[in-house]
Amino acid sequence: MSSSNANLMLHQPVTTLSGIGAQTARRMEKLGIVRIVDLLLHLPLRYQDRTRVCPIGALRPGITALVCGRIEFSEILQRGRRSLLCRMSDGTGCITLRFFHFTARQQSDLQNAPLLSCFAEVRAGYAGLEMIHPEYKLLPNTSACATEACLTPVYSLCEGLHQNTMRKAVRQALTLFTRHRDALPELLPAALLQRLKLPELAQAIPLLHAPDNSVTLADLENGTHPALKRLAFEEFLAHHLSRRVARQRDQALQAPVFAASQQLSDTLEQNLPFQLTSAQRRVIAEICSDCRCDRPMMRLLQGDVGSGKTVVSAFAALQALNSGFQVAVMAPTELLAEQHYNSYHAWFEPLQIKTVYLSGQQKKTERETILQDIAGGSAAVIVGTHALFQEAVRFFRLGLLIIDEQHRFGVNQRLALRAKGETSGCRPHQLVMTATPIPRTLAMLRYADLDISIIDKMPPGRQNVVTSVIPAERRAEVIARIDSWIARGRQAYWVCTLIEESEALQCQAAENTLEQLTQMLPGIRIALVHGRMKAAEKEQAMLAFKQGRTDLLVATTVIEVGVDVPNAGLMIIENPERLGLAQLHQLRGRVGRGPGDSYCLLMYQGPLSGTARERLGILRETCNGFIIAEKDLQLRGPGEMLGTRQTGQITFKIADLSRDAELVPRVPQAAEIIQAEAPESVQPLIDRWLGDTTQYAEV
Repeated sequence: MSSSNANLMLHQPVTTLSGIGAQTARRMEKLGIVRIVDLLLHLPLRYQDRTRVCPIGALRPGITALVCGRIEFSEILQRGRRSLLCRMSDGTGCITLRFFHFTARQQSDLQNAPLLSCFAEVRAGYAGLEMIHPEYKLLPNTSACATEACLTPVYSLCEGLHQNTMRKAVRQALTLFTRHRDALPELLPAALLQRLKLPELAQAIPLLHAPDNSVTLADLENGTHPALKRLAFEEFLAHHLSRRVARQRDQALQAPVFAASQQLSDTLEQNLPFQLTSAQRRVIAEICSDCRCDRPMMRLLQGDVGSGKTVVSAFAALQALNSGFQVAVMAPTELLAEQHYNSYHAWFEPLQIKTVYLSGQQKKTERETILQDIAGGSAAVIVGTHALFQEAVRFFRLGLLIIDEQHRFGVNQRLALRAKGETSGCRPHQLVMTATPIPRTLAMLRYADLDISIIDKMPPGRQNVVTSVIPAERRAEVIARIDSWIARGRQAYWVCTLIEESEALQCQAAENTLEQLTQMLPGIRIALVHGRMKAAEKEQAMLAFKQGRTDLLVATTVIEVGVDVPNAGLMIIENPERLGLAQLHQLRGRVGRGPGDSYCLLMYQGPLSGTARERLGILRETCNGFIIAEKDLQLRGPGEMLGTRQTGQITFKIADLSRDAELVPRVPQAAEIIQAEAPESVQPLIDRWLGDTTQYAEV
C-alpha cells in the first residue's frame, strides 16, 4: 500500500476495519470516533498490568492481578443467587472464582483445564478471597506463557461496546499507522520538540496504546510520561491556534468607528450615585481605544462579583450611541436582563437616550411596538435575553454587542445575534462580560482571540463576607439566627438548590421552604422568587425586597447574578455541596454590598465526601474569585467550571488542564513559531483536534 493510500485509509470510516459493522460504528460515533484516525487519538483511560503473574498467596483485597493455577474442584451453589464456584490453587494459596452466568460446558472446561490464567479484582468473600467473573484463558500445559508483552489498555466505552472490540479496532489502526508513519504526519517542528523534550508523534501514539517494558504504570496513571505530554501539548496548541486564526480573520473585517463624546461621558459620571474606581477608568479607556479603530473589538471584561462591570459597559455603550449606532445587551436570564435594563434606563434617561427591554414574556402588542422602535432606530439601547436573536428582531444600525455571562448561551445563539449586526462585511464591536473569573491557563487557550480587561479593584463599600459551613442538623439554630438578624432591621436570602436539573423540582423545593419558614418565623415578611414565575411577579417580588417591604427572600439560583440589595447581608444556601465553586461564589456575591457585617451560611447534608469538604473549605477561606476559579478548575475541569457543557465549549480529548497546566505557558510562543516557520501546519493541526468546531472560535 502506498503512503498516499495509507493516508486515505486512515481517514476512511471505521467500518472499513475488520469486525466493525454499522451498529458498532454508530456506538463508536457516540465517543467521537468516526474515522480510523480517531481511534489513534482515543487513548486508554487506564491500563491493566498482565505482564507478570502474581502468586495467589500474595493477593490482597482491592488489587487487580493476573494469577495462574489449577482448578481443584467446582460446584454450583443453588441457594441465594445461583452461581458457579471454582476453587483455584497455585501452590502458594487458594482463591475462589465466582460466575453468575455460566454453562455446563464452561464448568467442564474450567474443571479439566491443565492450567488457567485469570485476571480480575480481588475481593473478600465468605470463604476467603475471590474473583467475580474474571477474564480467563485455558492454557494447554504448564509451560504455556500466560503473561502479556505489554500493559493492557482499558478504553472508555459506551453501552453495547466491548473492550475486546475496541482493542481489536485500535490494533488494526496502529498496524496501518506503523507501516506508513506519514499517514498521520508530524506537524510540530523538530527543533520545537527537542527544546520541549517531547517525542515525535510516531513514537508517542503506539507507546500509549501498547506500552512496552520501558514504561511504568505509575508514569501513565499520573500523566507524567513524555508521550502523553506530547499529545496534550499538541492539543493545547491546536485550541490556541484556532483562536489566533479567528482573531486574524476578524482583523480583516471592518467595524464602525466610534467618535468619543467627553461631554456625554462627563454627564453620565456626574449623575452616578458613586465614584468610579481607578480600575474601572482604566478598562473604560481600553474599550474606548478599541472602538475608535475600524477593526471589530473582541474584548473580554472580567471582574469579580460586585466589581462594577455593568457601569463600565454603559460607558462603552455611550461611544456607539454618540456615533449614531444601536447597542444590544444580552443577558442569560430574565432576572439579570431586567436588572441591566433598570440600570441602563436610570443612567441613560437623563441623557435623552431611549432604552427598551425585549422579553419572550411580553404581550403581542407591547412586543410589536418595541420591535418597530428597534427597526426604526428610535430604540437606542436594546436589552434582553435570547429574544434578541429571534428572526422577528431587525436592528436599524447595530454597532455594539454587550454579552453578559457569555458561556451560558449556546454558540449558535451568539452567532445568530452577531449576524444581525453584520452588513456588507462590517461587523459590530463585541464586549463580553463575566463575573466568573477565568483562570490564566484557561484564558490562554479559550480566549486567545480576545483582548482581556480585568477590573481588579472593588468599589468602596464592598465588604468581605464571613462564610461558615454548617450541617443541616443545625437548621433550627439557623432559623433562629434569621429571626434575630431581621430584628436588627437587616434582610436575608434563603437559597434552595436541588441536584436534579428540573426547574420544576427546584421551584417546588423553594415553595415548600417558603411554607416551612412562614410557620417557623411568624411576623416576618417572606417573599418567593423562582424561574417559573411570570416576569411581572418576579419583578414585583424583587422590587418589594429591594425597597425593604419584605425581610426574607426565598429563591432558587435565579438570583445568582444581577441582584443588588445593600441591606441584605445574610445568605443561607441549602445543599451547597450540589453546586460548583464558581456558582456558590456568585450567589454569595449578593451579600456584602452595603454597610455592616455580611454572612453566608453553607448548610450541607452530611456526610460530605472529601472533595465536597475541600470545596466548601475553599469558600470559607477566601472571597477572592480568581483564587476560587483556579481551585474550581483543578477540581472540576473547564467545561463544568464554566457552568455547562454545550456545543462549542472547550473540551479536550487527551489534555487535562489540571494535570498538564505546566505546558500551557509554552503554547503561545510555540504558536508564533509554527505560524512563522511552518504556516502550512496550522490548519491541519486545528482540523486534527477540533474538526468541525473551529467555526465557534469566532464567537
